[in-house]
Amino acid sequence: MSGMLKKMSKNTKNSLITYGIVIAAYIVMQILISTGSISSLLEGLMVPLCYYIILAVSLNLVVGILGELSLGHAGFMCVGAFSSAFFSKCMRDVITVDIVRFLLALIIGIVVAAIFGILIGIPVLRLKGDYLAIVTLAFGEIIKNLVNVLYIGKDSNGFHFSTKDVLALDMEPDGTVIVNGPQGITGTPKDATFLIGFILILITLFIVLNLINSRDGRAIMSIRDNRIAAESIGINITKYKLMAFTISAALAGAAGVLYAHNLSTLTATTNNFGYNQSIMILVFVVLGGIGNIRGSVIAAVILTLLPELLRGLDDYRMLIYAVVLIFMMLFNWAPKAIEWRERYLRFGKKKKEAVQ
Repeated sequence: MSGMLKKMSKNTKNSLITYGIVIAAYIVMQILISTGSISSLLEGLMVPLCYYIILAVSLNLVVGILGELSLGHAGFMCVGAFSSAFFSKCMRDVITVDIVRFLLALIIGIVVAAIFGILIGIPVLRLKGDYLAIVTLAFGEIIKNLVNVLYIGKDSNGFHFSTKDVLALDMEPDGTVIVNGPQGITGTPKDATFLIGFILILITLFIVLNLINSRDGRAIMSIRDNRIAAESIGINITKYKLMAFTISAALAGAAGVLYAHNLSTLTATTNNFGYNQSIMILVFVVLGGIGNIRGSVIAAVILTLLPELLRGLDDYRMLIYAVVLIFMMLFNWAPKAIEWRERYLRFGKKKKEAVQ
């Protein structure tokens, strides 16, 4: 066994450690839930924890691996959430097997988000830096506002669409309103579970880590490090940038599907799919370490659970939360902290070699 571990590459070892941490955390949480050792509020955060991890890992693919700042991640999540919720509500009485309906909704959410990723990525990825961030931010806000003015109903004559109000749908008396503007979609089946979320996290990690360690991943990172040099050796810049952006959008769509099927009512508010949500996902990426997939997972877990764990400290809860944010930022990015970490790692490596 030790011989096999020695033969493994550093990337493979790191990937296995990341999978191991996620699997161990899931087993521990399942034991705590089954023994009733955690509160119902904390148990209710397990599915949100899963989709926040997926969002953080997928955004890190664009921000950390591709090296482009995207602020429209919540927009792709919104697209995946509403397209899947629309399908699930329409098919609730047709497809009675919950897991089959959810898997089909998941595929639809991922595909629709990926299509939007391609459509937005083709013009947007020609921009760089602040300009790309502004345009992706605008995309997220446009999607949210479009959903808020969209009314869709269904009767025996088929679907009816309007951007005015419910009365403008002109449906038969027995018709059903599926998307009700700012009130969103009500009655989506709650098919999302902690187990499904855990499986989606493993799939997301498998896709992202394998992409990073592949030939395509190295091409994407070469674009991040030096675009001109990458182009000079024949790397297709547009192809690889669009690949990373589309995969990231598709995974955000999967997180949106999980989000939509964890709630009975889905609305496109500012807190759910707006600027604040995109910034929060970016905070997970930055604090976990840009380009560090395992760091994104850990940061998403800490920053999602921390407000709930500190709920008993009403007066100091947000103060402690802010201190933790500052500490994580300093630990990851302060030059002295980076120097200390590198020294500690060198010392640990030398000690290990001396023991062997």
